[in-house]
Amino acid sequence: MPASPKIDLSEGNDVKKKAEALGLPFINLTGKTIPNDVLREIPEESAIFYQIIPFAKDEKVLKVGLVDPNDLQAQEALRFITLRSGLKPEIHLISQNDFDDIIKQYRNLKEEVGVALQQLKKEVAREKEGVDEEKKEARRVGVEAPISKIVAVMLKYAQDGRASDIHIEPFEKDLKIRYRVDGVLFTSLVLPKATHPSITSRIKILSNLKIDETRIPQDGRFQAAIGDKKIDFRVSVLPTIHGEKTVLRILDSSTGLMGFEQLGLVSHNLEELRKAIKQPFGMILITGPTGSGKSTTLYAILKELNQEGVNIISLEDPVEYHIEGVNQSQIKPEINYTFASGLRSILRQDPDIIMVGEIRDSETAGLAVHAALTGHILLSTLHTNNAVGVIPRLVDMGVESFLVPSSLNLSIAQRLVRRLCDDCKKEIKIEAKVLAAIDKELENLPEKVFKDLKISKPYKIFNSPGCKFCSNKGTKGRIAIYEVLSMTKELEKIVIDGPTEQKIVAEANRQGMITMKQDGFLKVLQGIISMEEVLRAVEE
Repeated sequence: MPASPKIDLSEGNDVKKKAEALGLPFINLTGKTIPNDVLREIPEESAIFYQIIPFAKDEKVLKVGLVDPNDLQAQEALRFITLRSGLKPEIHLISQNDFDDIIKQYRNLKEEVGVALQQLKKEVAREKEGVDEEKKEARRVGVEAPISKIVAVMLKYAQDGRASDIHIEPFEKDLKIRYRVDGVLFTSLVLPKATHPSITSRIKILSNLKIDETRIPQDGRFQAAIGDKKIDFRVSVLPTIHGEKTVLRILDSSTGLMGFEQLGLVSHNLEELRKAIKQPFGMILITGPTGSGKSTTLYAILKELNQEGVNIISLEDPVEYHIEGVNQSQIKPEINYTFASGLRSILRQDPDIIMVGEIRDSETAGLAVHAALTGHILLSTLHTNNAVGVIPRLVDMGVESFLVPSSLNLSIAQRLVRRLCDDCKKEIKIEAKVLAAIDKELENLPEKVFKDLKISKPYKIFNSPGCKFCSNKGTKGRIAIYEVLSMTKELEKIVIDGPTEQKIVAEANRQGMITMKQDGFLKVLQGIISMEEVLRAVEE
């Protein structure tokens, strides 16, 4: 599952100018698929070492892309390699991005795992020959090596393919490997069932879990170097009727900390959030179902607040991304170190800003409100369907209604939706009923919102049919749609008098809250997402 190439037009233009200055032809290989028989003309190891890529050939000439025209050693190696095949090399200059993209075509997930499986079969066959104990131990190590290779290849392809999770699922007759990309699971590999115990054991060893315990769930984590990155993997092992299912969550710290605009917080929503984080104390609560990106938004807020003069402490389960300057603590319920007990201890650490991974119970809710009322900014998550539902939920959890207005600054609800692929995105005709739905949904929004987002009539909407850059899915990456409800004097009175959802909704409309559906429609008109994605997210 190759990653989509990142196109850098400025780099391509620079390389083109360099090629012209040196009198060399320039070739743009972005999105090109190189035939296997051409790639085989230069071994992968040599291609990586010398940064040369074969991209075409005929009976006499092998066309080769070269990254560094001043690398005389690479040119000498190329002449030596092509001498054996009887082909004459024709050098073209290529960009580093194109080289990084094409080099991945040497590697194919099924082929790489297939080679390791063949090696494994040979080692297992030798095991059955009957050998003395010393040789048997040496061969046991040999059997482990192909399994290690299979696991390493699985991890690498997950990272290259922008997957968020790897699912290793045993069934009656085989073992399925599935990757979750942009929220959707894809079956990438089907392996023999016999490989399941060894693969699971290898992951358990990496995660420091008990290999011989197969009856109960286990959780762990490990770090692996993939290319020039260190990637964290969070591991969950669950017993099923066909064996242990393993799920690995991929935590790439380089992509974890994003800015508000990258997440999808813009215009009115961003203004309300920025006002809230400037308050000296109070709660900001983010709500949504599991997997809706709540933690990522919390990290973005922490990134904004993370300064030298403040003491930030977080309680997390688990710690997903390590943030320099933030004191992050992993809760351990098995030893009674919970969000509630940890929050009590945190308050003795003189914090300015506290992040609690989730408010799950009335005790944590009460402590969070107390922290917010005693001069702390408190960030956390809650499970409700929308921003309006946060206040009734806090009251249901035992928080006195008269304490809510003084402690809650902002409630945010969000969902994740898939972005349209920019490389194959095309404008489509708006059907009359779709246009009517957009007009009806957005009719009461302030004109400032449309100006901020540069949206004007006649409206345009887009769709993506799919291309090689998005693996023919039509989508690449995800963005959130939001709704943000602020605590106002009017809302404070509603809460104290007795909050009902209808009254809170009326106040939300009065203060100009943009609903998640409206935010989704605005992103549709910006050409970021499709109409189908919005309706799927808000109507689930």
